[in-house]
Amino acid sequence: MGGTAIVLLAIAKAWLHLSHVTLLPVSFTWMSLGWGLAVGFVITIASFIMYRIWPAYSRSADTYLKLVLSPLLWPDLIWLGLLPGLSEELLFRGVMLSDLGLTSLALVVSSLAFGILHFSGSQQWPYVIWASIVGLILGYSAIATGNLFVPILAHILTNFMSGCLWKLNYIGTQS
Repeated sequence: MGGTAIVLLAIAKAWLHLSHVTLLPVSFTWMSLGWGLAVGFVITIASFIMYRIWPAYSRSADTYLKLVLSPLLWPDLIWLGLLPGLSEELLFRGVMLSDLGLTSLALVVSSLAFGILHFSGSQQWPYVIWASIVGLILGYSAIATGNLFVPILAHILTNFMSGCLWKLNYIGTQS
């Protein structure tokens, strides 16, 4: 997870250097805090619902999350929120979406790239589809608010809450 975050940050920095992208601002306001929390909760609740009603997604999510979360201790879940939340948002919403023009096409392209990042095997397509949808939501929140803080906070919150919920469920199934 840390290695992936470093690679994504390096790609974002190189892209910034080579193309001179103007990033959306990352600014804390009470409004951006509220939007970030709201978007994060909506994504987490939607993921929970999808997990319950779409068996292929729940199998795919379990496979992916077991790979990522099983070796982590509870305090590590903070890093699960922070590292991908910062590095992935900087690359996909900050650099890619901005450089492609903050258009509908840019939103779709950056969201699909974000989804593909979450591909870890041929049985993982439902998780890739879900990650692409999440990418659309996060990207739209960046465009709508003009503030990269919103998708960063939403991503951090979503990863942290989903990690905690999965760990609680995983521990419950192990006993």
